Amino acid sequence: MSGAAIGLVGYGAYLPSYRLGSDSGVRGTRVVASFDEDATTMAVEAARELVRTAPGSLWWASTSPPYLDKTNAAAVHAALRLPSAVPAADLVGSARSTFAGVRAALASGGLVVAADVRIGKPGSADEKSGGDGAAALLFGESDLIAEVLGVASETLEVLDRWRDPQRTTGEQWEERFGFEQYADLVRAVAARLLDEAGLAEADHVVVTSGNSGITKRAGALVKGALSSSGSPIGFSGSVDPLLGLAAVLDVAGPGETVLVLSAVDGCDGLLLRTTDLLPTRRAGRTVADQIAAGRAIPYPTYLSWRGLLDRELPRRPEPDRPAGPPSARASAWKFGFGGTRCIECGFVHVPPLRVCRSCSAVDAMETVSLADRTGTVATFTIDRLAFSPSPPVIDVVVDFEGGGRTTLEVADADPDRVDVGSEVSLVFRRLFTAGAVHNYFWKARVR
Repeated sequence: MSGAAIGLVGYGAYLPSYRLGSDSGVRGTRVVASFDEDATTMAVEAARELVRTAPGSLWWASTSPPYLDKTNAAAVHAALRLPSAVPAADLVGSARSTFAGVRAALASGGLVVAADVRIGKPGSADEKSGGDGAAALLFGESDLIAEVLGVASETLEVLDRWRDPQRTTGEQWEERFGFEQYADLVRAVAARLLDEAGLAEADHVVVTSGNSGITKRAGALVKGALSSSGSPIGFSGSVDPLLGLAAVLDVAGPGETVLVLSAVDGCDGLLLRTTDLLPTRRAGRTVADQIAAGRAIPYPTYLSWRGLLDRELPRRPEPDRPAGPPSARASAWKFGFGGTRCIECGFVHVPPLRVCRSCSAVDAMETVSLADRTGTVATFTIDRLAFSPSPPVIDVVVDFEGGGRTTLEVADADPDRVDVGSEVSLVFRRLFTAGAVHNYFWKARVR
């Protein structure tokens, strides 16, 4: 880094396709991750459009890590095809981890991505008012879409929201108690940031918290001149502040100030001023468009995906646990979806090969990544007996733009939407989990 001021270079957000149906008793929109999505796969989807050049560091935050004793950020790092010299680390446990990542990324320029699958007890407020998703911010020195005017924090030890590490669902204290603890902190952090920036108020204010008393009264605590908002999908854990900011950046104009406040075991605040580049550097899909594009999933199916309902699955054998050595040897293919192109005849091989199938040249290959390419379905099968937490399994043979053909499983499978000639893109998902090992790979999704 040259010593120039570090600011916001880009942002991204990812929301899964599914919504709890009316049979769940949920009123409004409850965004839920599919059975093959977790905090690692969604982080990849949120960040993949941001990393045209390697960031200085990668910070992955979550309250629902797929692994402990293993760095989840390493899989995100591999799927984004970052150089090995880019450090990657997890920040896990509480929703406050995200702001630790923001501070770390601001120190020298870097990527912070937060992702969570929020699980509540059936019928609970967490189930009804939570949300699953991911969001990412990229910080750097040039081509800024927003300048950083200030960062401030207050820390408070308070028993408001907690979870036993051995359990998938958490607990909350009474709403009013948490509100009384957090309210003054939110006002104090906002006042400090605005005073230091010489502002009477911010144009846009985003207030997020796991305490519903704070989010219900957010506009009364700190009001924005143009907008006051919170998390667009309800409490989404570590994702809340980044997703709320992403929704504002989708619509904010140049030269407007955005104040983000996150009340979790204290309060963290970030004050930004957008630049003239923002209108041309917005995320490819807005948060509002992603929310509107969802489709309903039956409540029993959702419960079985989260392990809260034991359903009869197809009786084919379950897959074996993936082994470490072959996974390591095939890392570029497994995580980066990298094939090879013959430098003699241009034939593209997916997966990569040493000997060209077209001209038989040996070791005359260059590596190509097809993860961001689109393709068309050459043929497909619908298997209602293969093992899957959500049958049927649809496999498609895909011809990629620019060359290459391979077989892939379809994500968010809907037999009525798959046909020969259907256009597909790739998404990073879990093929299956066996022996506590998550077998990550790429799937095709019908566009």
